[in-house]
Amino acid sequence: MKIKDHFLTQEEFEIIETETKGVFKTSPIPSNISRYYESEDYISHHQDSGSLKEKIYKFLQSFNLQYKKNILVDRIKKNSKVLDYGCGAGEFVKYIENDFQTFGFEPNSDARNAAINKTEKAKIIYDINSIENGSLDAITLWHVFEHIENQSEMLEIFHQKLNKKGLLIIAVPNPTSYDAKHYKEFWAAYDVPRHIYHFSKNGMENLISKNSDWKLRKIKALLLDSFYISMLSEKYKKSPLFWLKAIFHGTISNVKALFNSEFSSLIYIIEKK
Repeated sequence: MKIKDHFLTQEEFEIIETETKGVFKTSPIPSNISRYYESEDYISHHQDSGSLKEKIYKFLQSFNLQYKKNILVDRIKKNSKVLDYGCGAGEFVKYIENDFQTFGFEPNSDARNAAINKTEKAKIIYDINSIENGSLDAITLWHVFEHIENQSEMLEIFHQKLNKKGLLIIAVPNPTSYDAKHYKEFWAAYDVPRHIYHFSKNGMENLISKNSDWKLRKIKALLLDSFYISMLSEKYKKSPLFWLKAIFHGTISNVKALFNSEFSSLIYIIEKK
């Protein structure tokens, strides 16, 4: 399948299946990929603008933050050590810093500085090697894993940093969801070339099962993602009343997923062996 970078450059890329069935990769990967993030609209790194769009996003984001926090609260003790890898401007680390010993890793300097200014207790880092091996109770990657090209290497590093039975929590878009199939090449969560990898539910299960260091414990849904992704997809299609169509198709996606578990975005809760 060929996909355009609808967000920024309009360049065209191809989605090809890797040797792991159900895992796909963007091709080619630009050597200067950092320039594809250089936009004030890139939601992971932007500053609060005070606009109506931003206020709506922040309102909905608060529900997602609590949902993500509950995943940790239900599984690890208070004051456990948590690393949010790819923490962006620091929304999640700020949200959990009073409940856990919180670290945030962010390679982008602007986003990292925003996170430092936003948080009070969390420690924001730019070198994961500054964290002691075997010291972490959980590592979270909220829509970050798909951006990482050297995934095998990073999985080894995550394994080293976690303690025994530590949790690796990965949230990624699902290209076999209803909204992905409906929007096809306009599906916003392909987000090429920023999203280097694309994981179907079976693909992520295959990736984890062939790695003897990890055990998949549970898969959960990110319900609000279907609406946000559908809204962006409708905007890429230049649809009138894009917000109304997004609500319609986002709802259909979630309802269908209640029966087949193919939600727009999925959270994989993985335990270190």
